[in-house]
Amino acid sequence: MQNQTPEIGDFVEVRGRPWLVEGIDDKGEGLSALKLSCISDDAQGEALEVAWDAEIGARQLEDDFWFRLGHDGTDDPAVFAAYLRTLKWHTATAADRELLQAPFRAGIRLEAYQLLLLRKALRLPRVNLLIADDVGLGKTIEAGLILRELLLRRRIDFTFVAAPPSMTLQWQDELEAKFGLAFTIIDRERFAELRRLRGFGVNPWSTGSRFIISHHLLTDETYVAGLRGLLGTFRPRALLILDEAHHAAPASGARYAIESQFTKAIRGLVDRFEHRLFLTATPHNGHTNSFTALLEMLDRQRFTRGDARSLQVRPRDLEPVMVRRLKADLRRIDPRSFPKRTVDPIVLDGLPETTAELRLPQMLAAYGELRAKRIARLPLREAANAKLAFVGLQQRLLSSIAAFLRTLEGHRKSLLALKEKEKEEDSAPIDAARAFVTGDFDLDELPVDVEEETAEATIAADEDAAADAATRLGGVGAQGSELRAELAAVDDMLQLAKQHAARTDARVAWLVDWIRTNMVPEGHWNDRRLILFTEWEDTRRWLQWRLLEALEDTDRIDTADRCFYRSHRNGPPRSGQARLQRRSRDRTAAHPDLHRCGTRRHQSANPLSRSDPRRPAMEPVAAPTAQRPDRP
Repeated sequence: MQNQTPEIGDFVEVRGRPWLVEGIDDKGEGLSALKLSCISDDAQGEALEVAWDAEIGARQLEDDFWFRLGHDGTDDPAVFAAYLRTLKWHTATAADRELLQAPFRAGIRLEAYQLLLLRKALRLPRVNLLIADDVGLGKTIEAGLILRELLLRRRIDFTFVAAPPSMTLQWQDELEAKFGLAFTIIDRERFAELRRLRGFGVNPWSTGSRFIISHHLLTDETYVAGLRGLLGTFRPRALLILDEAHHAAPASGARYAIESQFTKAIRGLVDRFEHRLFLTATPHNGHTNSFTALLEMLDRQRFTRGDARSLQVRPRDLEPVMVRRLKADLRRIDPRSFPKRTVDPIVLDGLPETTAELRLPQMLAAYGELRAKRIARLPLREAANAKLAFVGLQQRLLSSIAAFLRTLEGHRKSLLALKEKEKEEDSAPIDAARAFVTGDFDLDELPVDVEEETAEATIAADEDAAADAATRLGGVGAQGSELRAELAAVDDMLQLAKQHAARTDARVAWLVDWIRTNMVPEGHWNDRRLILFTEWEDTRRWLQWRLLEALEDTDRIDTADRCFYRSHRNGPPRSGQARLQRRSRDRTAAHPDLHRCGTRRHQSANPLSRSDPRRPAMEPVAAPTAQRPDRP
């Protein structure tokens, strides 16, 4: 039936989906284009313009199916009842706010408390909600339910998800696997691909209706300018989902909140969306002026930012637009819903005073006192910035001597440059210095299929640059004699750290004993699982080698799609150091012995457990007695 051109109002099947012909555009010279609107559940309302004669496999759908009625007999009553219920769900009116459809069209195990948020959203004329549930309660699922329900009711036709860089792939996978919704991640590679296929002037945001972008790219005009042009001053039926929304809350000043570049970027976008969902497990940072600024971005009609001393947010003001539930609240309703997590500290005492784990913190504390005398002369803001380098060193020493050593070497190099006046003291970017403490590095420019070694080298370079920026900020106003005294203290710490950086400390020794007792009785691995989290990539790598060395005599340590070999690439191998090479990248493969060992801040491919280097570390759903072994 492709030879006969459809008319307005006809139903056709094009590219595997059913469409409604809404218009016919005469292009001249006997050519005409059909303007189609999709009627499929997963893409209702999507527009498409095609040349009918040029489409392959296009056909006009028949209007009358009565001749098929009863051709194959009658259905079983149970089957017909299921069909009737499905028909009722399909024909549910959008005006009935009590009739929920999304839960029946999602591949999830639905919890009763998640329906409350969906019911609250449907009661709002404009869905502006702050989802502030505790970690692990399923904020992504709740947002997906609202998204699915609004799509079914045809209240939205454009969806924009902004998430941290490490979460964009997880958002894409969960929305597709659990709700059947395909989203496109907008990044540098996608931009380049669209320009290559459709021309340099193409607006990527006009190529679809569902997008995901990372927080860092929202501050780049290359990516945001086209979005603003598409949205205009206000876009009806557009939904914004902002994950980790507390990052958009401005930093608190003395009286008024101070906006960051990310805050300004979000503020310039939110008013263009009709519907907004903000997701965060930590909505309040302790400063009312910052919290009210976040609420104003959510709903300008209900909230106004201002002086914290004169503006207070009452609970009854938050009730229509905010949901905040903790695991403890749900545990009181059903004690079996979320088991209580117990953290048992492991006390390691009886160590000699000369042990590096005890001696280095003492030396670092003395170094901090030496710096504090100089920093005390600085103004408050500069003094706060000058302390970033010391805080970063403390964090890495608490993690491992290996992480502390590499950072201390970079710190010494920067101090030496300051002493020799090779760099300007005030040229360090404050954002890079803060990243030295927060670990918030921008890895968006890395391709998703980047090699493991390249990713680790990039992370190391970012950390070194951040350490250099923090050191330079810490050296503001320092005299030559003060810098020489600090360099001497750093050299003493370096000498001791180099001697112990590749050795097993008391914490790893305790962990190995625990593994041998509970997981490798008599040298044979059982089915028990162990999850380890480390703070820094250097610690993860150091811990990996120490465990492999200590457990080398056990069975199956060199199996499960992985092999060991000595690294001779850069000369003779270091004593006891092994390198692992993954034989399979199947993300479903799981090591039966050491289940997972990953870093919290800088995720890299971990040969012990990580099958996909782009995935964030899994939440600790279960843990042995020793939690966070990288912390004393």
